[in-house]
Amino acid sequence: MKTGARIYVPVSVAETRISKRFNAIPTGTLYPNADEIEYLQRLVKYKDSAIIVLNKPPRLPVKGNLPVHNSMDALAAAALSYDNEEGPKLVHRLDRESSGIHLMGRTKESIAHLQWLFSGIYKGNSLHKAWNDACHATYQKYWVLVIGSPKEKEGLIRAPLTKVFLNDGKTERVILAHGSGLEASQEAVTEYRVLGPMINGCSWIELRPLTSRKHQIRVHCAEALGTPIVGDYKYGWFTHRRWKQMPRVDIEPTTGKPYKMRRPDGLDVQKGSVLSKVPLLHMHCRELVLPNVAKFIELHKNTPEITQRPGDNYTKPDLLRFVASMPSHMKISWNLMSSYLV
Repeated sequence: MKTGARIYVPVSVAETRISKRFNAIPTGTLYPNADEIEYLQRLVKYKDSAIIVLNKPPRLPVKGNLPVHNSMDALAAAALSYDNEEGPKLVHRLDRESSGIHLMGRTKESIAHLQWLFSGIYKGNSLHKAWNDACHATYQKYWVLVIGSPKEKEGLIRAPLTKVFLNDGKTERVILAHGSGLEASQEAVTEYRVLGPMINGCSWIELRPLTSRKHQIRVHCAEALGTPIVGDYKYGWFTHRRWKQMPRVDIEPTTGKPYKMRRPDGLDVQKGSVLSKVPLLHMHCRELVLPNVAKFIELHKNTPEITQRPGDNYTKPDLLRFVASMPSHMKISWNLMSSYLV
């Protein structure tokens, strides 16, 4: 061929539909290949007319910017549209290194409702009491493995967060606000409970964020509780260094004798577990409960003007509950300590 020559090839209908969904993606972004599309479809735990629920693996970015092309939003546009003209959209985010329940909206109506729900703006002011009650019953629970153990076995963290910029504004970091009122801060509240004793210098914690702030759980663990998450080198680098130098001896809760965690026979210790030299982030969105958005939208279409007064009969809150299994590196860490977990 000569320089500047053009070749025209036919484009199938399917390829045309997929290409339309990538109009908003920056020029130069690579399209997901067949393996990536098939992989994402295997992550789907549930779908209906309003939502799609996935179990996100670690190290898969949720939002892509160049040069990242294999992000959740880009892949979903091509792989998870099913019968819809457009692919599903993000309504909340998980950190790139974290894993677990990830929710996406399939229609404009469902996306709007879910964004209100997760932003905390929506307070349940619908005319349908069942929907309001379902909104108040919404929650997420995370399981994390932390270095050390909180002083109290359970509690409520009320610690507002603020952002600072380092390296001439190139790096963003979230920290606890000092309460001076000089810096802009956001309210951040998290419930927590310890799931078992400290083994190998670590303990498992279940957290339920009552607000939705960037890096809320990571900062609350590292700074408010003083127990950074295993594998979180951004907010717990110095603690990780001290932890790796500590003797791996703890007290066994049943006998009171020293206990040292050893590699069990026959266990395939994958890179990234608590036994590895450089563990991956041990943060997993384990459980999600939310309203049945598809059912509410259908109900709202049929009875948009009905106001329910106190004392009126109404349908009980219709909730959906999802539980996601942990990734391999966290399963290994969990199994090593499972005899002591409650």
